Amino acid sequence: MGYIERIQGDLTAAMKEKDELRLSVLRMVKSALKNKEIEKVRPLDDMESLQVLQTLVKQRHESAEQFTKGGRNDLAEKELKEIKIIEKYLPAAPSDSEIRAAVEAAIAEAGADSLKQMGAVIKAARARLEGKNVDGKALSDHVRARLSGKS
Repeated sequence: MGYIERIQGDLTAAMKEKDELRLSVLRMVKSALKNKEIEKVRPLDDMESLQVLQTLVKQRHESAEQFTKGGRNDLAEKELKEIKIIEKYLPAAPSDSEIRAAVEAAIAEAGADSLKQMGAVIKAARARLEGKNVDGKALSDHVRARLSGKS
């Protein structure tokens, strides 16, 4: 079952339960997935759907951060609740050791020894962690630390 079908089923359940927040978040997610399908002019595969969901989570994190800076903790909390709902559809995040192993393998594969090759290492590490919910900033920080000799 694809993401859109799962979300549609959960949307129906949220309507029956009268869970307004979950209902609005699932509608927004379904809308984002449908818009991407229209843009691509074909149904999305799981990796493309996953990227859309990751983008939505990233947007919510950024919004929550801005709301917190602006002193609007009520809105920041709402964004964080939305993140929790969306993350239920994402695969588990890789552990710290999995990220470290992927970075080491990517560095060996790319033959990288300086920060100039950071892009190639990140790309190779992402390929090794495909199918997992990888935080790009955390991955970048691991690669930077490893290539600069701090880890």
